[in-house]
Amino acid sequence: MTTVTTVKELKVLLADARSEGRSVGLVPTMGALHAGHASLVRRSVSENDVTVVSIFLNPTQFNDKGDLERYPRTVEADCALLQSLGTTIVFTPTVAEVYPVPDTRVFSYSPTDTVMEGAYRPGHFNGVCQVVSKLFDMVEPDRAYFGEKDFQQIAVIRRMVADLSYNIQIVPCPVVREESGLAMSSRNTLLSADERATAAAIYRTLERSRAFASSHSVAETRDYVVRNINSVAGLEVQYFSIVDGDTLADVASWDDAPSVVGCITVFCGATPIRLIDHIRYR
Repeated sequence: MTTVTTVKELKVLLADARSEGRSVGLVPTMGALHAGHASLVRRSVSENDVTVVSIFLNPTQFNDKGDLERYPRTVEADCALLQSLGTTIVFTPTVAEVYPVPDTRVFSYSPTDTVMEGAYRPGHFNGVCQVVSKLFDMVEPDRAYFGEKDFQQIAVIRRMVADLSYNIQIVPCPVVREESGLAMSSRNTLLSADERATAAAIYRTLERSRAFASSHSVAETRDYVVRNINSVAGLEVQYFSIVDGDTLADVASWDDAPSVVGCITVFCGATPIRLIDHIRYR
């Protein structure tokens, strides 16, 4: 495994690989890696000759600077994990390396990037598109791997790939969960043991709502999920949207779209940590 910090070093290594006709997979991360990230890396290693993992805490996608400051940073442990997984190249650039000048590009893919996270975190998806497009230009991967926990993010990135005509296969990978059912997230490390146990009620409620939905309307199911999660001390739903799995537009009926997904964000704990999850209804 080789670790590089500059685009120039990265491109030299990748030029050598491509001259030999080797395929390249990219796993973009912000660090604080866990088993969910590991599953993406394993998938890339199994499907490509070269796997590049980027570790870059992207400031442009944080509308809350306090959230950026709290985000865990564990680069040494991350690199040890990546080496054990067979990663070829780890790219750990500085902010100045990624943004030598301010990125003023504006990406707009309404309604995909304006609902849910887009509504509650203004500018978030614009920052995501800025950094992911830069990484795509730097690495020029054949495939890029993203976890389905960030369901909306994948939808936005697919729109960006089509818009910018990237010849890159976007590979969504299943959510990896803790034994309790809590979706694995770098933010989970910010929770106490008790808060982590409390947070398990999020997915437990989502799973139960599947059976509830079989005999109730979309509106009733939405109310059921919000009411039950909010009844748990230490949890507060920010939003729960039941949407078309492709466009992310709200649905009023289970028959409004061939794919219907419930997407949720919940605040957990005394110093509230935002946790996201989703569930497929059909």
